[in-house]
Amino acid sequence: MKNTSDKPFHGYLGPSSLGSPLYESFGIEYCTSYDDVQSFANLMWPSGNGNFSKTMHSYANLVSQLDNMVMKMVFESYGVEKYYESHNESISYLLKVMKYRPAKAGESNLGAAIHTDKPFLTILNQNQVGGLEVQIKDSDEWVAVEFLPSSFVVMATDPFMAWSNGRLRAPRHRVVMNGKEDRHSIALSTFKNGTVEIPEEFIDDEHPLRFKPFDHFKYLESFAKNPTYLDERAIISFCGV
Repeated sequence: MKNTSDKPFHGYLGPSSLGSPLYESFGIEYCTSYDDVQSFANLMWPSGNGNFSKTMHSYANLVSQLDNMVMKMVFESYGVEKYYESHNESISYLLKVMKYRPAKAGESNLGAAIHTDKPFLTILNQNQVGGLEVQIKDSDEWVAVEFLPSSFVVMATDPFMAWSNGRLRAPRHRVVMNGKEDRHSIALSTFKNGTVEIPEEFIDDEHPLRFKPFDHFKYLESFAKNPTYLDERAIISFCGV
């Protein structure tokens, strides 16, 4: 409970009746900074935990390179690479360490309700216990995501969808716990500091402007205060045109 933050969803999150009774997580802010990871470790272990700090800091920096690579590929593929450097300089990282326990008798096995992600990009890894499911676009069909050993899932999000003026889609997903083992997963989340501007290259006669410029952290604050929608409708109601 000491793992707190003034930013929504950045600190400890305990089991919730709002669709995630089987879930809890820690948040390590600015995880690519060794000093910040060490501050988290000192909070959890009064005498410190050097091995934990080194491992998490190393992991965060390696996965942040994957984040940079994916973002650069997206910017280049849409012909807006001139914005990449300024975007990269404006982001911060959060490492979320998550646990889903098995459902008890009489409980729902829904580990996380249907939702879309609220960071700018999410990169997921997990242990051998599955449970992540993604909804097929424009259908009621769900598919289980299989993590191959040492593999990652890169997830587009609400802010990324808005930035792309709707060209990218934030997939609806959930976690379903069918076994008797705990599921552990870890996510590197990217957050944009300042205003998210929709590049003019994404706006034309076939693609009129769908989202107004917005502040990423104000979006998080708005969603935390009023989580009427857990999916992409949240950002549409926040800054949709």
